[in-house]
Amino acid sequence: MPPTTAPKLLHSALKPGLRRAALGLLVLVPLAVGGVTGYRLSLRAGLTQLAAVANERLDLYAAALEAELARDAFLPSLVAAEPDVQAVLDQPLDGALRVAASRALVRIGVRAGASLVVVTSADNRLLATSDSDGAPAPGAPPRAAPDIAHALADGAAEFFAANASDGTTDYYFVHAVRRGGGLRGHVLVKVSLAPLEATWVDLGLRSQSERLLVVDENNVVVMTSIPSWKYRRVGAPTARRDSARYAAASLLPLDLAPQQRVEPGVSLVRTPPLDGGKPGLFMAQERSLVRLAARMIALSDPSRARQDARHAAWGGAAGGTLVGLLMLYLLHRRRVLKAFFMGRNALQGAHDQLERQVDERTRELLAANEELKREMAQRRRAEDEVVQAGKLAALGQMSAGISHEINQPLTALRALSSNAMRLLEAGRTAEASGNLRHIDEMAERMGRIVNQLKSFARRDGLSLDAVDLRAVVRNVLLMVDHRLRIEPVEVLVEIPEHLEVRADRIRLEQILLNLVGNALDAMAGAPRRRLCLSAEARGERVLVQVDDSGPGIDEAQMAHLFEPFHTTKPVGQGLGLGLMISSKIVRDFGGQLRAERLAAGMRFAFDLKATDDVHV
Repeated sequence: MPPTTAPKLLHSALKPGLRRAALGLLVLVPLAVGGVTGYRLSLRAGLTQLAAVANERLDLYAAALEAELARDAFLPSLVAAEPDVQAVLDQPLDGALRVAASRALVRIGVRAGASLVVVTSADNRLLATSDSDGAPAPGAPPRAAPDIAHALADGAAEFFAANASDGTTDYYFVHAVRRGGGLRGHVLVKVSLAPLEATWVDLGLRSQSERLLVVDENNVVVMTSIPSWKYRRVGAPTARRDSARYAAASLLPLDLAPQQRVEPGVSLVRTPPLDGGKPGLFMAQERSLVRLAARMIALSDPSRARQDARHAAWGGAAGGTLVGLLMLYLLHRRRVLKAFFMGRNALQGAHDQLERQVDERTRELLAANEELKREMAQRRRAEDEVVQAGKLAALGQMSAGISHEINQPLTALRALSSNAMRLLEAGRTAEASGNLRHIDEMAERMGRIVNQLKSFARRDGLSLDAVDLRAVVRNVLLMVDHRLRIEPVEVLVEIPEHLEVRADRIRLEQILLNLVGNALDAMAGAPRRRLCLSAEARGERVLVQVDDSGPGIDEAQMAHLFEPFHTTKPVGQGLGLGLMISSKIVRDFGGQLRAERLAAGMRFAFDLKATDDVHV
């Protein structure tokens, strides 16, 4: 059946009142279904995730408890092997041996961190103890030890027991000492679990961590992060139980009523009130402590998962509402389509007329676009001519110095060549060879100057490549070397090695040449002439700066620096195009040329895109 068939039949068959009620149900039913479905799915996912996290933490808690007790499991056998202990077991009536054995037990207990170490005879009489208050007198006969009788009542080697003095939990290790086929006595080591239990309690108070319970083989809670639940019985009592282990505890039942099964081994339980509050709902997981004859239960708070489920219910309700609105839309669409088909013929005529108008307007726009392209091409050609004119103007300004720069090597070449011929005629070949090397160096220098001028004057298209900034600066300084040597200028270059930018090398040289030339003109006649070219990488950009120590530019002229034909130089020394051309080239590179007044002088700075291998 098509998706619109049911709404169509409903719309035609029902009366207006029932029709409005049915339309309301089209929205309410998907809303309710979406809310319930979203709540259940989110709650199940949240509880599953909480169970996984709690299971990992439960493993960590169980491993920590077992590791804490395993650390002291070897103590009874170690004590039994002590010579003083063996001696007192052989001669239990010797008071001096009992004192020596007690001292050995004190030493071992302090080093191992045990709260009590006791040695008893086979008939449960106290021979030696690490407790100085309970130690037998040297001359007195061994007395019975009723305070540890429960430790030997059922023959268990390890077990939990309550401390009668403060209600904390201790763990006992009992080792039977046998020699010659007979029982000679027992070694009992008591380890306090109060510090570990205090850590659990503190963690439960300071955070929303799991509540922990350790239940022994008698189903009694012997350790817990909830103090009010301690020494309460979980489930039915076992047939084997030594009540003396739990001192005066009443062993009241602790009812953890199952409410819902989440997954195997994980269920929601209803707990008694916590700290005098209301009964709580927790997710319970259990881990067996086989070596300790106990089990650990973790109670996790599912309130966050329930809160997320409520949020998901709102989302599901919103989705259901959208479905209902979509069904309403389909009903409304049927009516709209009817009106649409009635007006389609009229709209078709209007559409045809509009297409004709669009075609006419398109032709006009295409013609205007072509005209705009021609104007843009003319403007680019004009800008290129201006750039080239600026380069030629800069070359004209350098011509006098360059001619002097080349004239000096030419004069030296003539003198050296004439001298070399005389030396060769005189047979002085070594000195002639030195003259020839000087001739080669000067010819190479002249070639560099000429090649630099040729490449600078050549008209090239814009091509952005990786350009070594230090190499560009060296070329620029070579082209103004005649001025630097005539004028006493201190030049500083602060550019890292191998710093590369994305630019056109020739046009970048033109920018720097304009800025350096302007700086040298500005410092003419200044008492201190200092030119600084610096660059640093900033993320994906490289900042280039040219500083001078000239008199600077006043505020009135700063606003017109980059306008064409505006110059601060005397008449006949500048056209006012250098900064305008440089600013245009920087914009083509994707940057911006800026001027800034310094305390003494001016700074011109621009930023360029760094190559991929530049990092800060």
